[in-house]
Amino acid sequence: MIQITLPDGSQRQFTNPVSVGEVATTIAPSLGKAALAGKVAVGSEEASLVDTSFVITQDARLSIVTAKDPEGLDLIRHSTAHLLAYAVKSLFPDAQVTIGPVIDNGFYYDFSYKRAFTPEDLQKIEKKMHELAKKDEVVTREEWLRDDAVAFFKEQGEHYKAEIIASIPSNEPISLYREGDFIDLCRGPHVPSTGKLKVFKLMKVAGAYWRGNSNNEMLQRIYGTAWANKDEQAQYLHMLEEAEKRDHRKLGKELDLFHFQDEGPGLVFWHPKGWRIWQQVEQYMRDVYNDNGYQEVKAPQILDISLWKKTGHWDNYKENMFTTESENRVYGLKPMNCPGHVQIFNSGLHSYRELPIRYGEFGQCHRNEPSGSLHGMMRVRGFTQDDGHIFCTEDQLQDECTNFTALLQKVYRDFGFTDVLYKVATRPEKRIGDDAVWDKAEEALMESLRRSGCEFEISPGEGAFYGPKIEYTLKDAIGRHWQCGTVQVDFSMPVRLGAEYVDASDQRRAPVMVHRAILGSLERFIGMLIENYAGALPPWLAPEQVVVCPISEVFSEYANKVVDILSKQGFRASADLRNEKITRKIRENSMQKVPYILVVGEKEQQNGAVAVRGRGNLDLGVLSVDDFVARLRTDVALRQDVKA
Repeated sequence: MIQITLPDGSQRQFTNPVSVGEVATTIAPSLGKAALAGKVAVGSEEASLVDTSFVITQDARLSIVTAKDPEGLDLIRHSTAHLLAYAVKSLFPDAQVTIGPVIDNGFYYDFSYKRAFTPEDLQKIEKKMHELAKKDEVVTREEWLRDDAVAFFKEQGEHYKAEIIASIPSNEPISLYREGDFIDLCRGPHVPSTGKLKVFKLMKVAGAYWRGNSNNEMLQRIYGTAWANKDEQAQYLHMLEEAEKRDHRKLGKELDLFHFQDEGPGLVFWHPKGWRIWQQVEQYMRDVYNDNGYQEVKAPQILDISLWKKTGHWDNYKENMFTTESENRVYGLKPMNCPGHVQIFNSGLHSYRELPIRYGEFGQCHRNEPSGSLHGMMRVRGFTQDDGHIFCTEDQLQDECTNFTALLQKVYRDFGFTDVLYKVATRPEKRIGDDAVWDKAEEALMESLRRSGCEFEISPGEGAFYGPKIEYTLKDAIGRHWQCGTVQVDFSMPVRLGAEYVDASDQRRAPVMVHRAILGSLERFIGMLIENYAGALPPWLAPEQVVVCPISEVFSEYANKVVDILSKQGFRASADLRNEKITRKIRENSMQKVPYILVVGEKEQQNGAVAVRGRGNLDLGVLSVDDFVARLRTDVALRQDVKA
């Protein structure tokens, strides 16, 4: 007798081995139809995701996976990638298939083909995918010997697939999945039949090197998206449309904020208006430093590689570092600020009474990112971090981590972000320091989030090589997620670099080092702000807060007088004195997303007033200049947007 325990604690008994799909049907026929896979656990083992055809032969715990489960959506996307390959092989038999994984919101599959796929090809492929899905062909798993699988795919002309299989150890079972005339290598699991795949769309074609190596052949990567229902896909496609409108690269050009060019790949050329945004963000963060016990410092841009070897960066990170030479010495252009801050700490002997010592720097860093990964200001080679390092005792560590989360939450609220996700990234395989130290560091971070009342996820193995970290991820106005701030606990680097303080017993001890950044890369964060607000930044951040528009040249002098009053109050204002109709001035300045447009004519001049138009075509009436100044001052002080 086989006993199956379900998630609610109820049990089902079967006299013979039984498949996951059969168990689902005995629970409810509708569940049997909806089942995509199962999660099976035997004894104390963790549950494994398996096909509905998987046969249970002993007592086990089972949960049925449907399209409503996160695992179910991944299954749909993974299986749709195989359906894409099936369709491509049906239409283009000479194409070779390579790999096709699940990615955020969809999937892709890489192909080798004699010519480039066109947009018309994508339409044909998507149509063929729907035809194959409607056939509702059964998807079956087969296990092969490795060498037999290699021989089979070579015979089929699938040399990439044969190469992948040949790299698998000979003693490991090779699983293949067959649907109709198509068979592909895959660990699985997959949906039980192609009829489960109903909602998908092919998005684009891009180039991708085989195995990610630029020395290999350039393949064609077809991207697609797949969803459990049409509403979810429609919401996603709408979000993509919104994201395209908000693209910071597009808005940066339209609003004259910054640009990029080939002579400086991954580096930003800031224009005056864009640099004003930068200055507002930097000054805000400088005030945060001053109000929370940080001392601002500045460390060198380049340091001898002997220091980077001591920190562990050279062994663990050198492929991402730029280097330069002078007088037979090799220097590393800093990819991060922490070693420099340790040198500043080491410049004098500190007592435990001085701790915690908090350093902050707007530190410019460079990282040798692959050219293919560069993406506007979101992925650059040169960037500036609002970087800080705290040197403290073990007893102070918990409070420092907890207080940092509270500070970070306030900063994000001021910038307009209230939805924050928290992840604790734990020890990676490649790391420095023993497990006991990592245990302390990981527990300190998790406990700080518990004390802050924050729910969090664990990201196993994703910590930095020198310590675990909390990753703080923001949700923007259209539902996208952006990982920004981090806090990392590091017991190792202070020891490696000889950092010490004198404790209460007059003994020298290494401090704990807390690495922390709230915005992360200022370039990336400003790109996020531009996209979150679709370029319409609130008055406190806007590069130009006010434009004064005289209705004719006669009132230019008064317009300049209003600008002078605003400028002396510390506001960013200018006058549009072009010999253009007032309607055109208003329209063009509105397109530049200026928060306030002030129109002045004879009545306004006589009364010392301005006619106020708020962004979004808000008619705010006629105000005295003093009243408008008070309104704008309130907007800036409260960091609020323009409103009626």
